[in-house]
Amino acid sequence: MSLAGGLDRRHSFINGQWQASVDAELVTIEEAATERPLGVAAMGGPAEIDRAVGAARAALAGPWGRSTPRERAAVMRRFADSLERRGESTARLVSQQNGTITPLSRISNAAGPVAFLRAMAEVAQTRSFETCRTSTKGRTIVRQEPVGVVGAITAWNYPQLLAMSKIAPALAAGCTLVLKPAPETALDAYVLGEAAEEAGLPPGVINIVAGGVRAGEALVAHPDVDKIAFTGSTAAGRAIGEAAGRALKRVSLELGGKSAAIVLPDADLDVFAKSLDDAVFKNGGQTCTTNSRILVPRGQAQEVLDVLAAYVDDLVLGDPLDEAVTLGPMVSDQHRERVRNYIRLGESEGFQLVRGGSKAPEGMTHGWFVSPTIFAGVPNGSRVAQEEIFGPVISVIPYGSEDEAVRMANDTPFGLGGVVFTQDHERGLDIVSRMRSGTVGINYYSLDMGSPFGGVKASGIGREFGPEALDHYLEYKSIYV
Repeated sequence: MSLAGGLDRRHSFINGQWQASVDAELVTIEEAATERPLGVAAMGGPAEIDRAVGAARAALAGPWGRSTPRERAAVMRRFADSLERRGESTARLVSQQNGTITPLSRISNAAGPVAFLRAMAEVAQTRSFETCRTSTKGRTIVRQEPVGVVGAITAWNYPQLLAMSKIAPALAAGCTLVLKPAPETALDAYVLGEAAEEAGLPPGVINIVAGGVRAGEALVAHPDVDKIAFTGSTAAGRAIGEAAGRALKRVSLELGGKSAAIVLPDADLDVFAKSLDDAVFKNGGQTCTTNSRILVPRGQAQEVLDVLAAYVDDLVLGDPLDEAVTLGPMVSDQHRERVRNYIRLGESEGFQLVRGGSKAPEGMTHGWFVSPTIFAGVPNGSRVAQEEIFGPVISVIPYGSEDEAVRMANDTPFGLGGVVFTQDHERGLDIVSRMRSGTVGINYYSLDMGSPFGGVKASGIGREFGPEALDHYLEYKSIYV
């Protein structure tokens, strides 16, 4: 499936076969760091979605729908082995598409998805899907059954991990699914189909149709889709939730964030500095949990700014395939301009520009690069501090008391991440207990795939990862005996 000068991905993976797209637009995908054409991909539409859903429904009614957890676990482990063999090339391809630096891409687009798939295979094999209870007139068998056909819609920032966060629990539960990856990272989605084919997944269990809004709307609206699992923007999540609600479909939404890092007066700034890779600048800020609001004690802001400035000064911008590079480009020209517009907004409002700015980084004549930017003295109510920028733009915001810091941290439509820096563990736990957020760290922030992940408020509905992820792909049936 290669073409001179790039990848040729003109087919969808439907019913275990690579099928030509009949309702598709061919899109050229460019390399984020060079702007050179990387390949072409077919963006499917309603016709492809309908075929894929039909295949998934047929597979659910077939042997897969009657498979045992042990049988599913064996298939999932073969699938994991197939993906693992492709890991290095997959990580590289994702980095070329979205700008993720190579070490991070190896974790989030190769090792991480494989590890989670194996973990869910173990959950499937060890979990009890049926219990018996005494009732007033006999007994009740409580059985957990697959929710049905799942429509999975994923974002471009960690495409393999986000896809697997839905595929793995769906397979463990006995569901079938249709995956619609983001157009920006359509090329690597084909790796999932190739690995599924090699691993011998039954036809129709996993179907993959790359596409944009048309394909997404068709998948959400399709009457034979029982559940939608979505990762993306809050605006898109609202539209999906509204459509799913009208149809009474099950839905889980992993959405945006505008998380706050609270630096308490006793914080160890060396610890704070070591956390910045994961907590603040991960993937160039193209991470939903980015702690882009740094709340600092009034009077200690300069010390924190010095740490942030030194970190930014040490960043190496460039091609993410270069192992020495520590900050890659944005995913697209359009997204780069969106991030720059927020920087221009901060500049126009007179915030103190400590590092960066809206101009292109020096020496970067090609690629969708943004200068890592630090603003100081930012009001917590400003747009720069309230809206998700999804880029390397940090607002440093002063506070007077701990109570004020907590109020400011919670004063946002979102509630996905957060971190508290302190040398007093109990004090940190007290602050964390008062923060309205689905995940919070103390002295560091790093995703744990063994524990549930998700947000509150406008950051979403439901949880992914950990054994709890399986719950969203099951329905309870009570059988009175």
